[in-house]
Amino acid sequence: MLIDSHCHLDFPDFENERDAIIERAASAGVVRLITISTRVDRFAEVRALADQYPAVFCSVGTHPHQAHEEPEASVDTLVALACHPKCVAIGEAGLDYHYDRSPREIAARVFRTHIAAARKSGLPLVIHARDADADVAAILKDEMERGPFGAVLHCFTASKALAETGISLGLYVSFSGVLTFKNALELRHIAAAVPLERLLVETDAPYLAPVPYRGRRNEPSYVVETARTLAEVKGIDMETLSAATTANVLRLFSKLPPVAG
Repeated sequence: MLIDSHCHLDFPDFENERDAIIERAASAGVVRLITISTRVDRFAEVRALADQYPAVFCSVGTHPHQAHEEPEASVDTLVALACHPKCVAIGEAGLDYHYDRSPREIAARVFRTHIAAARKSGLPLVIHARDADADVAAILKDEMERGPFGAVLHCFTASKALAETGISLGLYVSFSGVLTFKNALELRHIAAAVPLERLLVETDAPYLAPVPYRGRRNEPSYVVETARTLAEVKGIDMETLSAATTANVLRLFSKLPPVAG
């Protein structure tokens, strides 16, 4: 039993076969899917998917790529939208210096707004961090001093230092299909050092399909392959890894209902 803690079911890649994709996930033992918002002004779309499918839940937020498009999305707006029964998180938000699609000062301001919304709502923040380790760490440390909030460093591909900072602040670390890639040896070393009680797995579908599906469109059922690699990295069996990551998701995303069985 697994939970895909981060996917994008609203993306057009899935438009013609969402029913089949969700059925394949269930058949693979993936019992919950969290479809992650990238634009507040499109929250209605992810919310509709969560309403349509019992196994699907959602977040609300602005991806750093779109931060310049929604710079005025307020804490109160995020918190109000997050009151929906199936909205279980804030984000994804953060910093991305790889593509730099939003001015950095705007992205940082939007990131802090999302942190404040997570703090106010009591929901966890889904953090996007790419090639911005020092600034992400600095903001997280500064904001945690202002008041605690739950969060996950999603699709982790950053440095050991950022992973250690996140863990020291009480955050979780989520690994995607990148963990399975042949050239991801350093990432596997980082994953091995993350405490089991702080680990999550995700697909970030439709992106980053794990081996043996690399190069194809990703989908939630493939999270099993990432979990299998993570279990090997941790030196534990799949059953232990699955139970731990599922418990971790339910602890962090505390608005999710319990999983039967």
